[in-house]
Amino acid sequence: MTPRLILASASEIRATLLRNAGLHVETRPARIDEEAIRAALEAEGASPRDLADALAEMKARKIAEKHPGVLVLGCDQVLDFGGRVFSKPETPDDAKAQLRQLSGKTHRLLSAAVVFRDGAPLWRHVGTARLTMHDLSETYIEDYVSRNWDSIRHSVGCYKLEEEGVRLFARIEGDHFTILGLPLMEFLGWLAMRGEIAR
Repeated sequence: MTPRLILASASEIRATLLRNAGLHVETRPARIDEEAIRAALEAEGASPRDLADALAEMKARKIAEKHPGVLVLGCDQVLDFGGRVFSKPETPDDAKAQLRQLSGKTHRLLSAAVVFRDGAPLWRHVGTARLTMHDLSETYIEDYVSRNWDSIRHSVGCYKLEEEGVRLFARIEGDHFTILGLPLMEFLGWLAMRGEIAR
């Protein structure tokens, strides 16, 4: 018997990862003003790691308030480029500008997960991966964004490793699930330790 779990997100990839791991998950997107919260936290000097953790917690808390007794998982992913946080691109030109900055350099993806039940945090984890891009030609950046805009517009860094985005990279260090936006191994380990799932 697996526990009832609500994912406080509309992310199809996170929901799929959880379901593929044998969990029964419902999705209930948390409606928060991420950009305003991010701006306020950055103004207070929050690190990229703290930013990801805080946003994941706010999402989990908001949904947990409406569903007493249920485990609620909130997640957030932040791209840290030398201490600077990148957001999802708003336009194709924005995507191209981000890719030009990341081209030939290394950045970090921070994937935070926080579990709430009955208004209290029970578990939290921030997974980190380091990704180094190839030097990308201007022609490739233009063509890549043109081909993939409908997909990459929803992704920090303007790529998805499960799609053509994998071609952008020379080296990847870190857990694959963390890169996809969910520190899945750590979360499953926590559920097993609590006896919520069998092992």
